[in-house]
Amino acid sequence: MSENEHEHEAKMAHPRMAAGALFFDEADRILLVEPSYKDYRDIPGGYVEKGESPLQACVREVHEELGVKPTIGRLLVVDWAPNLGEGDKVLYLFDGGRLTAEECRHIELQADELRGYAFHDAGELPELTIPRLVRRITAGIEARANGVTAYLEHGTAPAAAS
Repeated sequence: MSENEHEHEAKMAHPRMAAGALFFDEADRILLVEPSYKDYRDIPGGYVEKGESPLQACVREVHEELGVKPTIGRLLVVDWAPNLGEGDKVLYLFDGGRLTAEECRHIELQADELRGYAFHDAGELPELTIPRLVRRITAGIEARANGVTAYLEHGTAPAAAS
């Protein structure tokens, strides 16, 4: 590789990627899991592994965490999440759809990572999780209702670029 190619490579972004799913119950409440390693609730999902698409990662992570394989629907949100400590991330949020009571009975939590799960009204989210995740979930709910995909930067829709 030439010096110019090395310089070009050094400038390229290498964000980590993660993918998760929004699941709803029959009352349109959102499923949140309670990780044993975090002090806040989260959505089911995790990091994308090498050679894996965000959708594949979402399916794998949901199965690992919840022990079920529901159909994962369309992409709702892409969120660029800069983080000085952990490095930049690109986060994908997919529509997990509505889980029936029967499907919920088959959930078997990943015992070494999750303490529990529950469905919550959207208004409860600020009390249960971190602000950037509240923003991402809220954008996902709106994107699902409006049939669109939202682009966010750190959980917020950016102003139009010129």
